[in-house]
Amino acid sequence: MRAKLVKALIKKEFLDVLRDKKAVAMMILVPLILYPLIFFGTMAVMTAIQSGMEQNEYHIVVEHIEGVEGYDEIIAAVDEHNNPKQSEDQKEPEAVMDKLKVVRTGETWNYEKACEALQKEEIDAYVRITSTDIDGRTEYQIVYVSSITNSSYAADILQSIIKKMNRAESERIINDMGLRAEVVLNPIVIDNMDIASKEQTTGNLLGMVLPMILIISLLMGTMYPAIDTTAGEKERGTLETLLTLPVTNREIIFSKFVTVAAIGIFSALLNLVSMGLIGYYMVKLIGGMGVSTDSINLGSFIPAIVVTILAVLVFSLFISAITMCITAFAKSYKEANNYITPLTLVVMLTGYIAFIPNIDLDRNMALVPVANICLLIKNILSFKYDIGIIAIVLISNVIYAALAILFLSKIYDSEGVLFDEGRSGIQLFEKRSNMKKGGVPTTGDAWFIICVVLIAVLYFGSLLQLKFGLGGVLGTQLMILMIPLAVVLYTKRSLRKTYKLRKTSIVNFIAGVVLIFGALLLGVLLTMLTSKLFPGDASSAGGGVDMLLEGHGFPFVLTVVALAPAICEELLFRGFIMSAFKSRYKTVATIILVSVVFGVYHLSIVRFFTTAFLGAMLAITAHYSKSIFPGMLMHFLNNAISVFQMFFPDTFNKAFPILSDETPGIMEICIMFFVGVMLISVGITILVIKNKEIKGNGIKKEQN
Repeated sequence: MRAKLVKALIKKEFLDVLRDKKAVAMMILVPLILYPLIFFGTMAVMTAIQSGMEQNEYHIVVEHIEGVEGYDEIIAAVDEHNNPKQSEDQKEPEAVMDKLKVVRTGETWNYEKACEALQKEEIDAYVRITSTDIDGRTEYQIVYVSSITNSSYAADILQSIIKKMNRAESERIINDMGLRAEVVLNPIVIDNMDIASKEQTTGNLLGMVLPMILIISLLMGTMYPAIDTTAGEKERGTLETLLTLPVTNREIIFSKFVTVAAIGIFSALLNLVSMGLIGYYMVKLIGGMGVSTDSINLGSFIPAIVVTILAVLVFSLFISAITMCITAFAKSYKEANNYITPLTLVVMLTGYIAFIPNIDLDRNMALVPVANICLLIKNILSFKYDIGIIAIVLISNVIYAALAILFLSKIYDSEGVLFDEGRSGIQLFEKRSNMKKGGVPTTGDAWFIICVVLIAVLYFGSLLQLKFGLGGVLGTQLMILMIPLAVVLYTKRSLRKTYKLRKTSIVNFIAGVVLIFGALLLGVLLTMLTSKLFPGDASSAGGGVDMLLEGHGFPFVLTVVALAPAICEELLFRGFIMSAFKSRYKTVATIILVSVVFGVYHLSIVRFFTTAFLGAMLAITAHYSKSIFPGMLMHFLNNAISVFQMFFPDTFNKAFPILSDETPGIMEICIMFFVGVMLISVGITILVIKNKEIKGNGIKKEQN
């Protein structure tokens, strides 16, 4: 890349972003003004609430029945609560936040009248006094309305008062028996000794709050410049001019990326400064309560600050690249804001992971985007340093950013993406009368269906499986089939083109069978590898399946586990989704996207890589054969082998001894690898050759 041109492009991008006063306001005014306003406004509200609580008075009625003891005792206890006795070491009487006022009227109160008064909020609580028949103990029944705040508060106060009465009466009885009440009531003494330093306590508190603030501020800081440099430039009509200049796409992308990342980091630092000043003010404000900044060694936080800055830098690279990839698909500023909303929700929800106490930053979690940054900052602020984990988190975010930038460069190489040609919108939301018959779904429809089906599988599918077991699995597969089919019919798309419902040569079926057996061998090796990397997920992956299969015969299980997914999942992934993606993306990108989505749908880390790999083989077969049917056969065979192994393990072990060995040796692994690669190569070669023959015959027919 040419340094002078890149410098000029970066300057141009900065000027474009800073011309937008809204973006500048979000970057500067929000952290420097909004946070202090929120803080001081919250303090003012809390002060008003506290002053109001000091004057709160709750009205209660205590039932008085002749011959039943306990009335005078609770009245005395309420009076003592309202007017506590002053101890000798107290200079001023203790302030009472909530007082109880016993309503005294000339009327006789009963339960029905009290309930009516409670519902009308004329009183806040009603106390009934009875005597138990067995041992003559006094029973106080507190009647209140939990849905009314004052009534609930009054009941809580009464409960604490009666507990004190109970404690005092217990002590009196024990003392009358000549025993020490404190020893009898508390035979075991608990003494907590917290050896955590003030630095550790402060760091732990910051570790829960700071990661969330940082990732949100980075997202907000990068969101608006990312939208402006991508969708905003399309909307202004300046992208065409930029692409005609003697600069490469890499130089354009690099300049945009540097601009967005720099602004994101600047915004995050402003947020940190603003929050730091507020925190310092809070410490000074409560200095009279014994908290002092002098008692905390700020120097001990220097390593944590350094690592936090590095984490902010790498996360800024990652989130900048991701936001630019998403907003690059939008045609306008408004559309980009709609696209970025799901990312905002995902980042915010993931940021809450720092508040969850039992999640540790291990080597597996260190690879999870967003969560790894939050947990890393939380750990280092709690003085937990692991150089290996820190390196994994930082390097993985840089790799993710690089992959996103690579994907962004592919976007800028595609005119169909940059200058939308009507293949990306969600046609489902358009008027049906405006829809034209034929064609395949748009990428917008495909992404929409991916989200809808995933939500349906997660919620409704889980409920069906809990209620109906294996029958619920069949119901889930029918949802996967019917939801996209309804969209195809409603939007008037071509069933034949969308689902690749074409006849194909027997050679393609043979190639698919060869390919799936090779993929099965490599899939076993992948599963073994991922099981070692994610042992916790691997141990829990098969338990639920075994429970679902209990009590069902081989034919029914084969139908549900092998045949139904072979039809329903293939029509969704290699039919609906692949046809939509192929109308806009290149073949390689389409196969990768379909495979990744297919892997994600199986909701298991240990199964993701194997499932995505098998999905890629199925997508390659669908691409070259131009038909959905070979992939259905491959999918059926893959699942049927697993079902056969579960029902007939002895026969399977004899037929395929190399697949039944849970801990194969080096020789077995090498054999499986080379045979798998050979079978896949043979299968793909047959598909490619057959595809060329079909194209050649088509050209000859056109010439004739």
